[in-house]
Amino acid sequence: MRHGKKINHLGRKTAHRKAMLANMACSLIEHKRINTTVAKAKALKRFIEPLITKSKAENNQTTEKGTHNRRIVFKSLRDKYAITELFSQVSEKVADRPGGYTRIIKLGNRLGDNADMAMIELVDFNEIYNADKPKKKTTRRSRRGGGSKAVVPPVAVSGKKESKTDTEVKSDDSEE
Repeated sequence: MRHGKKINHLGRKTAHRKAMLANMACSLIEHKRINTTVAKAKALKRFIEPLITKSKAENNQTTEKGTHNRRIVFKSLRDKYAITELFSQVSEKVADRPGGYTRIIKLGNRLGDNADMAMIELVDFNEIYNADKPKKKTTRRSRRGGGSKAVVPPVAVSGKKESKTDTEVKSDDSEE
């Protein structure tokens, strides 16, 4: 039985595992996405999300609390350039997100040893995935209507009177 065994040890000793997760987290912050195995991606997700939350809290707190959070995160990551990027760019981008800062996408199996591979990325930094889904305009329309008719506005020509638009001309011709 696995009562209370929440940590995946990844086949490594504690110091090796912590160093590996810190290096992977720094790479994720720097490159915004990395390819790794599914097990390591899940372990990295549990490792980095609390750190991102701490970086996000700096903007809401006083400078003393912000310095404290930076030191706590530095204890885990041990890379001042990653800390700087995390507390400046990443925290601004995820400021309104309540959680779930990373996404794991499974890629298939590795050729050499058939290991399950995955890509882990920061959700708000994927322009390709978010660009496909533009924000929909919400309009209030009745359900009974057959559909909206496209009305072309009349074109104003300098010095001449406006004539009937194409849709008005077609409707006048069809009535006769």
